[in-house]
Amino acid sequence: MFDPLVSSKSHCLRYSSLSGYFLQNDPHTDPNEFDYTEANFGLVERTYPSDDEKDSQEKMQTQWQRFEREVRRLNEDSGSNDDMEGEQDRKRDGAQHKMLFFARHGEGWHNVAEKKYGTAEWDRYWSKLDGDGTLTWADAELTDLGKLQAGRAGTFWRRVKTEGKMKGVDGRFVSPLKRAVETGERVFGGKEQQEVRAVVKELLREANGVHTCDRRSTKTFLHDRFPEVAFEEGFRENDELWNPDVREVNTELDERMKRLLDDIWKNEEGDWISFTSHSGAIASILRVVGHRVWPLLTGEMMPVLVKGEWMERREMDSRVS
Repeated sequence: MFDPLVSSKSHCLRYSSLSGYFLQNDPHTDPNEFDYTEANFGLVERTYPSDDEKDSQEKMQTQWQRFEREVRRLNEDSGSNDDMEGEQDRKRDGAQHKMLFFARHGEGWHNVAEKKYGTAEWDRYWSKLDGDGTLTWADAELTDLGKLQAGRAGTFWRRVKTEGKMKGVDGRFVSPLKRAVETGERVFGGKEQQEVRAVVKELLREANGVHTCDRRSTKTFLHDRFPEVAFEEGFRENDELWNPDVREVNTELDERMKRLLDDIWKNEEGDWISFTSHSGAIASILRVVGHRVWPLLTGEMMPVLVKGEWMERREMDSRVS
């Protein structure tokens, strides 16, 4: 589980999304008209400083292969901060770039219920119940449509890996809510994928509190239901975070997602990471890394290249103030 002392006394991490690599971060791209499955995930067709002249002329490598090499170049060119406190800090680059793939869960029964009653009544009354006698949405399951959406995303993921020769992820993390865990397995799971085992992370859950759809099941239930996934160290048996009376606001959610990224940057050696989560949580991460607003429909995915840079705390504080 996340170490709250991940930032040293004198240094902390600051994040930024890098533009020029994906269409989703281009202000001229309309999210309402954009289909990532028709645009190679949004990867911009361009040259990179890391391009090999022979490969470029003979087109021996795909855009994804050349982009992978570019990410390696960015990390190799990042300097180390040798003056950081402690061995763990010193071994980290001054800046580390990670390729993040976000997947929003497929449609859940809570999505159906909100459409049925309308957002105002859902927030006022129905979201606080476990169901209405017909539908059940506490820790909501995927609907049949949601399973189909997740399957379509998985089909596209496999196609880009096969045809585009995109590398698989080095780390795979999922929210502890059932709809996200199942979506993650339908998108990235399966022996044919040869992806790493998913890890359930508490911090990756949706905005927390009040809504029963965001109250997670016990660890025992999740383990029995999804034996193929692992749990982060320290994951508790019961949901000790969900509050029936108070719901997280955006500032609190953003702080939680910053802690999640700190955990990943500090402890995850790989540079290609997938997060399977929720609309609110993903939107929060986009705010933390300075990405433009990009709403994801249920079952959709998006890539973001993120730079995490160690900075002196006093410099970080001066930028915030």
